[in-house]
Amino acid sequence: MKKKFTLPISDLKDWQEYTRSPKDIYDKDQDNQSRKKNILKYKFDLHGYSLNDANKKVSEIINFCSEKNYSEILLITGKGLHSEENDVFKSKELSKLKFSIPEYIKSSRELSEKILGIKTASQNQGGEGALVIKLKITK
Repeated sequence: MKKKFTLPISDLKDWQEYTRSPKDIYDKDQDNQSRKKNILKYKFDLHGYSLNDANKKVSEIINFCSEKNYSEILLITGKGLHSEENDVFKSKELSKLKFSIPEYIKSSRELSEKILGIKTASQNQGGEGALVIKLKITK
C-alpha cells in the first residue's frame, strides 16, 4: 500500500489563503451580476391606442430606448379581446396590437436593425397581453 502524501502546513496555509481571495482568476459570475444590475428596461402601456397611433408610438419608443442604451422594452398591448373590427378586408389578427406591432417592426428596416428579438412576455410581465422587445446595445 502506498503512503499518502501529507501537505506541509505552510503550503496548506498558502492554499487556504489563495482560495479565500484568488487574485489571478477571472470571476465570470461577478461579471454577470454586474451586467444584470446595469440592464435598463422600459415599460409602456398601449391600451386605447389605434393601430396607427400605436405604431408611431412604438417607433418613438424604440428610437428613444436605442439612443439611451435600454436593453429591453415591455409593451403592454392587451389581448385584443375587446377590439372590434368590422372591416372584412382587414385581418382579424392584425387588427390587434399584439399581432400588428411585431409585423410593423419587422417591416421597418430602421427599427428592425435595432432589435434583437420580440417575444410574448412571461406570465408575471403580462403574458399574452404584452410583448418583450430586446434591443441591441451600442456602447
